[in-house]
Amino acid sequence: MTYCDEQKKSPFSSKEAKNIIKDALKVLNKKHMAFIAHANSFPAEYGKNTGFGSVNSNAAKKLIDFLSGVFTDIQLGPAGKTKSIDASPYTGTIFSNNPLFIDLEQLTTSEWFNILSIETYNKITENNPNKDTNKTAYSYIFKAQEEALKEAFENFKKADCPELKNQFEEYKNENKFWLEKDSLYEALTVEHNNDYWPMWKSETDKCLFNPQTEEQKVQYEARINEIKEKYQDVIEYYSFCQFIISVQNTKSREYAQSKGMKMIADRQVAFSDRDNWAYQAYFLKGWCLGCPPDYFSEDGQMWGFPVMDPEKLFNKDGSLAEGGILMKELYKKMFKEKPGGVRIDNMVGLIDPWVYVSGKKPKIEEGAGRLYSSPEHPVLSRYAIATMEDLNPEVEADKEERILKLTEEQIRKYGALVEKIVIGAAQEVGLDKDSIVCEDLGTLTHPVVSVMKEYDLQGMKLIQFVVPEKPEHPYRCKNINPRSWAMVGTHDNEPIAMWADATVNTEAGYLNGKNLAEDLWPDASMEEKEEIAVRISKDAAFLTQTKLVELFACKAENVQIFFTDFLGLYDVYNRPGTSGDQNWSLRIPDNYEEVYCNNLANGKALNLPLILKLAIEARGHEFALQNQEIIQKLESIM
Repeated sequence: MTYCDEQKKSPFSSKEAKNIIKDALKVLNKKHMAFIAHANSFPAEYGKNTGFGSVNSNAAKKLIDFLSGVFTDIQLGPAGKTKSIDASPYTGTIFSNNPLFIDLEQLTTSEWFNILSIETYNKITENNPNKDTNKTAYSYIFKAQEEALKEAFENFKKADCPELKNQFEEYKNENKFWLEKDSLYEALTVEHNNDYWPMWKSETDKCLFNPQTEEQKVQYEARINEIKEKYQDVIEYYSFCQFIISVQNTKSREYAQSKGMKMIADRQVAFSDRDNWAYQAYFLKGWCLGCPPDYFSEDGQMWGFPVMDPEKLFNKDGSLAEGGILMKELYKKMFKEKPGGVRIDNMVGLIDPWVYVSGKKPKIEEGAGRLYSSPEHPVLSRYAIATMEDLNPEVEADKEERILKLTEEQIRKYGALVEKIVIGAAQEVGLDKDSIVCEDLGTLTHPVVSVMKEYDLQGMKLIQFVVPEKPEHPYRCKNINPRSWAMVGTHDNEPIAMWADATVNTEAGYLNGKNLAEDLWPDASMEEKEEIAVRISKDAAFLTQTKLVELFACKAENVQIFFTDFLGLYDVYNRPGTSGDQNWSLRIPDNYEEVYCNNLANGKALNLPLILKLAIEARGHEFALQNQEIIQKLESIM
């Protein structure tokens, strides 16, 4: 028997308990509380585990039911189509959605005219090698899902469903500007038996949307029509899969909204191979996005992602050029599909990107630099916004402190992409700038800080990454900006309990303890604070609890919780720099309610009533006294 069966005190077991928690969050001025879980990590219902999660399944609806009333948002990962050899959602397509997120069970019902046989569906769930674990089976489901969707497509073509087929035609027309290119790429992968376009033998096929002369334009258009005719069924199938997931996504979004929750999209900095091929005319030839050398990488990080050509983003008069229009359409699509907003992965990549010469290392001595901050560079100087007078000549180009000052006009130029494309796209679909979640972790150059301040954008504060020896560090409780999204960790980090185990009994553990004691026990004496600091530095469970208290006690208006920290799972979702089916594979267990309740009993899961009570008390005696009634209510559901 589980803890919840015995005690009936799970804070998610009743509407009354959820209302108490909601009132406590309001007292602490928390406007948003987001649950972080990439769609592939969503659970399955018993006997219905295909090997991959989806926000469109019945299990997702039940999870939304469970979380609603407390959580206001779900922070998803990138939704783009991934490749068979790479499960990372951060290398997916920018427009096409991932067919792996299609809920196959729905296709076996009358709603979809039974276009998928129940036998095929059952076979997939029965043969899932990870059906009894909370892990995805990426290679398995990638192939199995493809076979199932091809069966569904063949049956769809024969089905008597004129209304659904009309909807399909409308979808293709409405999304033609990106769907035509993405589906054509699919046809060419069949033509060349290779889904990596640089390996294609035909130079024409490599550049169909990048003609250099009028003669090439005519030649390429003829080739496009030839491929469309030859591979009509392949193109139609690709479009069909995108149509299904669009319909399912819309219904899932509406269901979440009916429960008072919204979904937040995730815009990765990368472009997929498919996007690189389709929009190569807008990229800066010979340059890639990456990171300069740092503590973690002696030679820097060679991401290999293409760089948008500044001259293709904006015209000389400041209006959007073709590349800028493309990017705005992308953000408009994302804001429409996820009205909770968009998390922008790597704000530096939008404002002050580090670029390097293709084929070389991202090091200064090999020609690398910041695209808009390199007035001394022989090539990049043409794009520079900062001038030589704005630089500290004693600081190297890859350092945060290199730019000393910027005028208001320069800040506006650095922020043009954010203002005219991202904020502009949000406004056009009826949202405001608070629908933008800015991942500004790591490098914060002067232009990035200035643009964030100029447009009053909400950044992120990762309290697991606080530098305890720096009293004014921005990730420390007392310094966290109210206009922030605070979290103990993201999808790229270890659970807070794992971090605490590695931190106790170290100098960093003691320094963390001193800061936490000072920030969260304001009324304690110096001797008491020292005792608390020592206990925190030696007791991993107490350190874990205190960091969670810090999250809610800080002044940030918004918080995010990764599902491992919420459920008390001692496992890692992503280990940066690793690949293979084992990475990006962790899922929410199918019996997550039981797991949550049992881990709540043993002190591993997030005990919200307790944490919120302690967070209120951490604001000081007077604040706690003013909110004694809500503290007592929290105690009643602990």
